[in-house]
Amino acid sequence: MASRRAQPRTAGTYGRRALVIGYLFLLVIWPVALVVQKTFEGGLDNLRTALTDPVVTDALQLTVVVALWAVAINTVFGVGISLLLVRYEFPGRRVLSALIDLPLSVSPVVVGLALLLAYGGTNGTFGPALEDAGLQIAFATPGIVMATAFVSLPLVIREVVPVLHEIGTEQEQAAKSLGAGAWQTFRRITLPSIKWALVYGVVLSLARSLGEFGAVKIISGNVAQQTQTATLVVEQKYQDFEQGSAYATSFLLALIAVAALVVVTILRPKDDPDGD
Repeated sequence: MASRRAQPRTAGTYGRRALVIGYLFLLVIWPVALVVQKTFEGGLDNLRTALTDPVVTDALQLTVVVALWAVAINTVFGVGISLLLVRYEFPGRRVLSALIDLPLSVSPVVVGLALLLAYGGTNGTFGPALEDAGLQIAFATPGIVMATAFVSLPLVIREVVPVLHEIGTEQEQAAKSLGAGAWQTFRRITLPSIKWALVYGVVLSLARSLGEFGAVKIISGNVAQQTQTATLVVEQKYQDFEQGSAYATSFLLALIAVAALVVVTILRPKDDPDGD
């Protein structure tokens, strides 16, 4: 095995690396770099204009609130579903596992429409009853939170489930045999073991929540300074030929997501098995 590692790199190896780097450059790095370039093309004017525009600032504030709620919901239910899938056997387990990937395979526009049909005020199945009870889901913040949580739910689960499989149940069973309760076992044994997987899943969920567009556009109604999130503002500003504000808002969204990923990467221990 040592001799294999010592073998010189061939032209094919460098060619494959160049192909991968070129693919990432053309698909990810270059387009994102162009957004950054356009944002600072006139210095800080675009950022200053965006951050003093009430439409943009209200949209950014709503986006952060929605993303935090969605992440909190996905964290609680994501860990719960992960434990259910890994630690328990029950009829329909495989079906549940397949359904978790549904948000990744179904168009977000379909998700928004489905939520609207279920919770819309007039034509929705539960909408009239909810409005009679004083609750408005569609065209309000709760509907936006539901849509955002729906599309980002699998990200936490798919990070935590493999780690739960890897750590097994030996330590948990040992803790229970010594008299630890379910909550104590989870807090002292399970949670520390899945900590970094959970953190990374939360960060991915946050990034996905900040960038959601299709489902939110349908369920929110896209009303400026009321139910308009940052991604919807980007579309509006670009269509209204206010490209500077559109670029600046896009840059801020990307900056938050990238910063979160970088911080997690830096803080994650070097010897963590999931950090390679």
